Amino acid sequence: MNGLPATDFTANGAIPLQYQQFQEFWRAASERQVIFFYAGYFSQHVVSAIAETIRARLDAAGTAGPTSRRIFSAFVEMSQNIMHYSADALTPAEQPDRQIRGGAFCIGVCGERFHLLCANPVASERVEAIRARIEPLCAMTVDEIRSAYRTALRQAAPEDSKGAGLGLLTMARDASAPLAFHFLPDSTDAGRTVFCIAATI
Repeated sequence: MNGLPATDFTANGAIPLQYQQFQEFWRAASERQVIFFYAGYFSQHVVSAIAETIRARLDAAGTAGPTSRRIFSAFVEMSQNIMHYSADALTPAEQPDRQIRGGAFCIGVCGERFHLLCANPVASERVEAIRARIEPLCAMTVDEIRSAYRTALRQAAPEDSKGAGLGLLTMARDASAPLAFHFLPDSTDAGRTVFCIAATI
């Protein structure tokens, strides 16, 4: 059965929950003060539900209004990035809207700072184009980011953009530190690379 030893299955053939692994995952998340984590498929309905949960979580923690709004804004941009560009899609690429694509998102807390991280697979051939867009943002000052944002508002969206082309600039504008990003090999598909981007607020 799927190459797993027989002891990994219950009498009815189902794979049992790995309680110890789940406990270790839970403990690791708690130690790193992860207040929200989701891995799976993102649709507009899922994003709306996550947004409601994040808003309630921040309100319950007494997070200041401006900080809460920047966290919420960055989450929206990260989720849009997954729905528009993840290579793990349940919907046809030519479908103009209502995309359902896979990725992961989490929020962690360190002191008074919030760390937002999202990850999703992309076609490996897109890696350099993504890098070319993000690296200049990481080197900009706050004033330069604001100026670039205002300029982008007056310009047409890039041809390969599925949104308004403001997602990365919005994340950079909302962050209190330069955006961080990384590319990792996708162990399940040699033609894909996992794109990770993080914002500190």
